[in-house]
Amino acid sequence: MHPYSEQLEAYFRTHARSKEAIPMAAYMRDQFPFLGIRTPERSQYLRQFMQANPLPKGEELVQVAGEVWSLPEREFQYIAMILYEKHRKHAEQAHIDVLEHLVTDKSWWDTVDLISSRLIGFHLAKYPELITSYTERWIESDNFWLQRAALLYQLSYKKNTDEERLFRYIRRCAEEKEFSIRKAIGWALREYSKTNEAAVRKFVAETALSPLSQKEALKHVERKNA
Repeated sequence: MHPYSEQLEAYFRTHARSKEAIPMAAYMRDQFPFLGIRTPERSQYLRQFMQANPLPKGEELVQVAGEVWSLPEREFQYIAMILYEKHRKHAEQAHIDVLEHLVTDKSWWDTVDLISSRLIGFHLAKYPELITSYTERWIESDNFWLQRAALLYQLSYKKNTDEERLFRYIRRCAEEKEFSIRKAIGWALREYSKTNEAAVRKFVAETALSPLSQKEALKHVERKNA
């Protein structure tokens, strides 16, 4: 393990709170163990650590982020995502394979959503030539977390949203029973409605969506027009 990874792990373990860890794990349906460090404290500790220990750069930072991600407690995955985000402006094309792996490893909404919108979305905007080969495969995957990533990677694109692709991917998954997919469809449409309300209204009216997806899709529109 890289010395930076070892130091970071040791530093955060000194701040572990076993009493806090139990309800945090329960909230996440006991999918992962926790150190018991809540978000405000975790962010503060990470800032302090990075101020005292400047981040490595380039592929060395990718290595550190990967090693931190592999640690069992959930806080380390949150920290790793921040480290990957520090690297995203410098990431080469092939980094998409690292991001794909993150979607399928230790998968749950709390990581997949951030990876999709902040890391994958940024990377595919930087390297649009990757979009078709990766997202087309993801949307056809039997891994619903990859499907969710394909639905959510454009969340922050606004006017740059590929509307045809977004709507086509939603139609592809519209009959899925998985809650995470139905929720993602609604979320993606809700965000896009802030840019093109008319297109979303028309799409929802013409497309057979689950009640959950439809409700989520029109939340912003209905609130704005109430």
